[in-house]
This record gives sequence, C-alpha cells and structure tokens, in this order.
Amino acid sequence: MVGTGENFAHPGEPSSVGRPAAGVQRYYAQRAESLGQRYGSVTFEEVHGGVLDLLPPGPARALDVGAGTGRDAAALARRGYQVMAAEPVRELREVGQSLNPCVNVRWIEDSLPALSRLEEPFELVLVSAVWMHLPPTERGQAMERLATLLAPAGLLVVSLRRGVPPTDRVMFDVAAEEVVRDGERAALRLVRLVEDGADRLGRAEVWWQTVVLGKGGE
Repeated sequence: MVGTGENFAHPGEPSSVGRPAAGVQRYYAQRAESLGQRYGSVTFEEVHGGVLDLLPPGPARALDVGAGTGRDAAALARRGYQVMAAEPVRELREVGQSLNPCVNVRWIEDSLPALSRLEEPFELVLVSAVWMHLPPTERGQAMERLATLLAPAGLLVVSLRRGVPPTDRVMFDVAAEEVVRDGERAALRLVRLVEDGADRLGRAEVWWQTVVLGKGGE
C-alpha cells in the first residue's frame, strides 16, 4: 500500500528530485498481484483491532489513503461506509477492483501530500502503512491536508510500520510521537496511541503502532 508516487533519496543520499530513481510506485506496480494476495491474508479486523471501537457508526464517509489493493476500503464499505479509495498506482487499483467487484468503493488516482483531487469532508480518514513512504519535508504538509479533509469531530487513523526500513524501496522509520506532534500543529488532538506489536505477516524485523487523531473537542 502506497500513498506517494514521488521519488526520494534515503537519509544521507543526494536528492532524487529531477533525476530517475527507483521510486515507490514502480515497486508496488510490479508486485500488485502478489501483494493483493499477501495483504488479503490478514483481515481488516485483525490489523485494526485496537481502534475498531473508535470508528464512527455507519453510514459515514470514509477515505482510505494509499488504499493499495483495497482490503481496508472493502471492509469499510461492508460496514456501511461510503468509501473513497485514493491510490496512485494503477496496477494496485486494478487488483483492488478485481478482488472486490461487488463492493461499493469509489477509486481515485491521488496521493499524499497534496491529495489534490479530494474536496469533501470525511468522518473517517485511514492512512494505513503509508506514512513511512513520506519524506520528512512532506509530513507536515500531508498532516495539514488530512486535517482539512476531516469533518467536524472526524477521526484520522494512521498506522505506522516500524523497524529498519528495507533497501528495495524508499521508506522511513517514523515514530508515533512525531505523528502526534504533526497532528497537534494541524489542530488535531491525540485520541489513542496503540502499540500493535508484532507484524501480522510474520516479519520479525517489523512492528507496528497506530495513532488516532481527532478533530474538534473531547
């Protein structure tokens, strides 16, 4: 699942702006079919169990940013949400639509930090396994944009892949505390921090945190 199509250097490397680079999108485009099977091997409820009690009741408008092959978007639709799935990689969108042909999800080609094709507010915004692809210079902008897309009293759920980043694609290890600080700067309050622990796909080097931020008062 990927929410940005930009090409960025790893820390300490020269900037990739203005020159060819491996990029994130190509990695996911080349593996779309296999990733669809891999992501589908665990359920939405297994991955996001620590925040299910916070989700707004349906029907509500939900945005899945970096929707990948649509596991979470489809699950939200089955829960009665009106779902917009934003995914910049065409191959992932195609796999997602083929895996869930009867689910009412609207797919759109868009990505962080701009999400320029979205305007309406959402009661729930899910950013799952995406934030680690954003470079430090874009995370503040991305948070500001997400805050503008939240409806009054809306919730933003950000799941964070932790651990040493792989070398086959651009990725950063972003701590929950940084996400909380960026959220506070965008006038979002911390609702819950979940230590999700071990990776559901069995990768020993990976662990997860989930940050839930809210718009409006307590």
